[in-house]
Amino acid sequence: MNLLAIDTSTDTLFVAVQRGDAVWQHSGPGAQQSSAQLLPAIRRLMQEAGLSFPQLNAIAFGRGPGSFTGLRTACAITQGLAFAAKVPVLPVDSLLSVAEEARHLHGCTEVEAVLDARMHEVYHAPFRYVDGHWQEPEDFGLCAPEALQVAADLTVAGNAQAIYPEQLAPAARHVHAMPTATAMLRLAPALLAKGCAVPAEQALPRYIRDKVAKTTAEREAEKAAAENSANASQ
Repeated sequence: MNLLAIDTSTDTLFVAVQRGDAVWQHSGPGAQQSSAQLLPAIRRLMQEAGLSFPQLNAIAFGRGPGSFTGLRTACAITQGLAFAAKVPVLPVDSLLSVAEEARHLHGCTEVEAVLDARMHEVYHAPFRYVDGHWQEPEDFGLCAPEALQVAADLTVAGNAQAIYPEQLAPAARHVHAMPTATAMLRLAPALLAKGCAVPAEQALPRYIRDKVAKTTAEREAEKAAAENSANASQ
């Protein structure tokens, strides 16, 4: 199987190419730098693997949740490459990739995957590895780190514990795991077998938080409410 996988949902950029059993991979600064570094990294790995884009069985991409800018970058580049090469795309949930990386690195099979969502919030979801497959929740969550409730049998995996060491599930076991492109390659066969590949135009992000900023009217309304509350208490 020939696959290209990319994830730009966090502050780290991950790219990997698989040709048969061989894998080439790259990681580097993500976030705002993703758009400048992603295509050169993809071209280099494809060249090292000796693959052309039409030879790919699919292009896998991390659809989120994660950085809005990063997700848009991944979707745009995935769409462009897939349209040109006439190959399908494979959307992969970033939290699922975190769970798979935790299994690969730390042997975790019962995982609460958690990624920093900024704005003092985290994305989270529980995953359990049963009979060689991940059981996924119906939906993902978004909450303040101190509000996260973790089942006793789950290991917290992701990148948020380093940012919120005292607030995020202090009684739970924690391991560091990222939504790597190689994790996506390991997930790809099962996802393809389930029929998760879609046409290029369906390379779309998965947003959990719909808004990242308040409008001027909302800020003014909150300010007025706070002033009214302060006046009433005097």
